[in-house]
Amino acid sequence: MKNLPEARVARLAECHNEQKAGYDQHTSHFQLHPTTIPKIDNVLIQMKLNNKSDYTINFTRKALNRISQKANLDNPEEVKMFIALLKNVTNGYKRNLCIAYNKYAKSQNIQWQMPLYTPEAKNIALPTKEKVQMLIANAGKQLGLKLELSSKTGLRPVELTRLKVKDLDLEHKTVNPTTAKNGNPRTIPIDESLRLRLQEHIAQHNLTSNDLLFKGTDADLYGKQYRNMRNALAKKLNDPTIKTIRLYDLRHYFCTRKLYDTNPYTTMILMGHKQLTTTQRYMHLLNLDETEWDCQGAITADEAKKLIEAGFQYQTTIEGIQLFKKRK
Repeated sequence: MKNLPEARVARLAECHNEQKAGYDQHTSHFQLHPTTIPKIDNVLIQMKLNNKSDYTINFTRKALNRISQKANLDNPEEVKMFIALLKNVTNGYKRNLCIAYNKYAKSQNIQWQMPLYTPEAKNIALPTKEKVQMLIANAGKQLGLKLELSSKTGLRPVELTRLKVKDLDLEHKTVNPTTAKNGNPRTIPIDESLRLRLQEHIAQHNLTSNDLLFKGTDADLYGKQYRNMRNALAKKLNDPTIKTIRLYDLRHYFCTRKLYDTNPYTTMILMGHKQLTTTQRYMHLLNLDETEWDCQGAITADEAKKLIEAGFQYQTTIEGIQLFKKRK
């Protein structure tokens, strides 16, 4: 792998050209030194052989490209200095640069002491139900379906774009994603409206069981499509708050609604969290949710059964009447 053919190097240098939104403010297209390209490509090839995700490989490429513009990758002290002096970036970003360089250092047998950067604590943003519905309604048919699926399942963007038709059980109205971030496997229920939209999408595109549900879309492209639509809507409505809603916030939205509807443990399972403490980070958002409830009463067991099948939850019994509620 040390002497890659020029054509292979060129192909590798061109791969993953889409820039990840979360890092666009820190990166751009670089002109690499010819002697640096093969070394970086060796790192990327090894990561691919080790089954690292395309997202991780893509960020590593961009990180090493950026460092190599101002520092000699074979000189760890120069790399440390470059990272330390970066302005207008977070500690989390600096930490990720160090992790990326660590892969390069190992591949070149370079000894270095990786500096420690502690990422800043981030507040979890919670979009309102009105804003989420507005975004879905404003998107085109396919993007709107993706956004509805994100908001009703809490799937990470990378999980959604990896979904195959066989990951859906439309008969039982569930989604069974391949979980990212080494999270726990999970089965997520969906409502009838989303089931019908997914069924129509599959039929319209003649998808088979092993096909990707959304062909030609990866997490980066999904994010880019969403941001373009969101920013245009914010400009159209002259509402800058819309522009602050990230695609990942739809996952936060789902988590908070499930905490209302169920309990932290069930929500942890639906989110694919490994630890309950991760789910509990969302608890403080409950008071921010503008929730309206539909309340119904039942006298007979048959009436109660129908309410439960319709998604209502039992609350209490007063004067012989069983009271149920469901989020509007």
